[in-house]
Amino acid sequence: MNQARELIDVEAYAKEGKQVPHGHDYKIRVDKQECTLHTDTATGREILTLAGKTPPERYILRQKIKGQVVTIGLNDVVDLKEPGIERFMTIPNEVTEGEANPMRNQFELMKDDTAYLQALNLPYETVVEGAVRRVVIHGFPIPHGYNVDKSSVFVNLQPGYPDAQIDMAYFYPNLSRADGKTIGALSPLAFDGKNWQQWSRHRTPVSAWRMGEDNLSTHMTLVVDWLNQELLK
Repeated sequence: MNQARELIDVEAYAKEGKQVPHGHDYKIRVDKQECTLHTDTATGREILTLAGKTPPERYILRQKIKGQVVTIGLNDVVDLKEPGIERFMTIPNEVTEGEANPMRNQFELMKDDTAYLQALNLPYETVVEGAVRRVVIHGFPIPHGYNVDKSSVFVNLQPGYPDAQIDMAYFYPNLSRADGKTIGALSPLAFDGKNWQQWSRHRTPVSAWRMGEDNLSTHMTLVVDWLNQELLK
């Protein structure tokens, strides 16, 4: 099991004029929400995703540091060890190529899948790209022990689904273990203008797809188990 690390309150350290140390977990405040990072650096995109501000392109991230407010770009790297970081604020970016609703709904889901997604209470999209149907869930909880607490994740719905199985899962931003250990069987996949992280995990005869029983909900339960099992290696 991974040994618990000290949780550093970045805002409290800034107010007390203390130097934020390396190699811990870090509590930051984004608007009124408290979030935990397991590394001392993160991009603007990763901070927005962690706070559930997804897709991150829909938000402007600002940082209050030493009493000044600066804008953080999606690819800008924030170093939490930099003295004086107080908190982060977001502004919804409504000017997005004329789209009134940023969540895409490009194909209809089965009732069971819709019920599962609504029960998550997370933003989700159904997207068709290159004739491939994808379900994208934003702000999906990631178990403690990874570099982020939340991530976007998508799965492909193959022709013939739900009789045809769902296979693998794809994450953005990329996941890594907070302890630095390597995760096997990962590869990049381009989708929606970003490089996602493909987890090549496949069903065995023991966990074979059950027609009439398995669906998006049961597959995502399996995905969470993959994430948990990886941390035990």
